[in-house]
Amino acid sequence: MQGLQRFQEGELMIVNEAVAIAEEISSNAYKMSSAEWRGRRYDIKTLADLTPDEVVHGPLAQIIRYVGRKAETSLSSSEYDFYKICLQDHTILSTLKKFPELRLLPFTLYIVTHELIHVIRFSKFLQAFDASAREKILEEARVHEKTQAVLRLAQIPDMGAVFDFYRAWQGPLDDLRDMA
Repeated sequence: MQGLQRFQEGELMIVNEAVAIAEEISSNAYKMSSAEWRGRRYDIKTLADLTPDEVVHGPLAQIIRYVGRKAETSLSSSEYDFYKICLQDHTILSTLKKFPELRLLPFTLYIVTHELIHVIRFSKFLQAFDASAREKILEEARVHEKTQAVLRLAQIPDMGAVFDFYRAWQGPLDDLRDMA
């Protein structure tokens, strides 16, 4: 992790703002009450708080599922899924440099909203976390569609460039979905 570019203080403030907006947009999209939302077991971390095993090269973020258990019990019946959304600062910042039309707030808003939709779908059993490779690709297409739909309704400034960026990924996903 040494040498990988991390978000700076000002960028972290923007990422935090994107997270707050993404949480609100995602909970609204799935019509979840604040109590339901607080019941979701997840966390969002940037590179500074990731272990070496949580750092990847290429993806903008990844979700890792951990099994949690209350400290005072050893019974497996008290286990629960805990999802960690691992933002990959170095990849996000590198992408922003390659595509100057992208802005940090809408880009990270898209990324975080996308990952939160995955978490919601896993926790509501709408999608299995341990799906086949083919099903994971199909799920990616579904989540991109949902992410774009909810963000279009939110009318976030500069989001058009983000939609254009992701349009390049739609073709391969559509081709794979057609094969399903």
